[in-house]
Amino acid sequence: MSEVVTTPGTRDGVRVEKVVTAGTFALDGGSWEVENNIWILGDGQQCLVIDAAHDAAPIIEAIDGREVVAIVLTHGHNDHINASGALREATGAPRLLNSADRMLWDEEFAQQAPEGELQAGQTLSVAGLEVRVLHTPGHSPGGCCLHVPELGVLFSGDTLFNGGPGATGRSFSDFPTIIDSISTELLTLPSETLVLTGHGDATTIGAEAPHRQEWIDRGH
Repeated sequence: MSEVVTTPGTRDGVRVEKVVTAGTFALDGGSWEVENNIWILGDGQQCLVIDAAHDAAPIIEAIDGREVVAIVLTHGHNDHINASGALREATGAPRLLNSADRMLWDEEFAQQAPEGELQAGQTLSVAGLEVRVLHTPGHSPGGCCLHVPELGVLFSGDTLFNGGPGATGRSFSDFPTIIDSISTELLTLPSETLVLTGHGDATTIGAEAPHRQEWIDRGH
């Protein structure tokens, strides 16, 4: 079951839908049970899928026969990509990932490559919307966020959450890097920007920005 999200900006026929799936995140020899947010951006004819976690079936149900322009992977951790193979098979859509996360991808899909790449400054198009790719390393080297100015929405992956930065305690992550990414790429967006996260509840840029120094002081 998908949930339609109310966004600050609007465009006729365009909607953002949220699908939540549950499964295991595995890295550095450990595993953790997690719930992931999958976001579907589009109209009645076409859409982008943002992340593909754990189970393709509810994502396919929410797509409901629309053309999938791309499966955009905000980063390469297994819990954000592990349903992307089945989703690609069902939709034919290319999977897009920043190349700096290829080592994480290869842990899940060693025998295949992503069909396309996400790069800083790249623009994707869906349903007449411009979707801007922001490279925001720190949680992982290739972490990316997607900004949709017309809707006033940021899809933040695991870079920024309700309450602060994404985790940086595991391999390939770095706390000063994620603080720099958030400071330069995200906190400069309009304060009313709705932040739709990879896990948990949404927030806004205005709600998070005043806490930057607190994050730095606590170190996570």
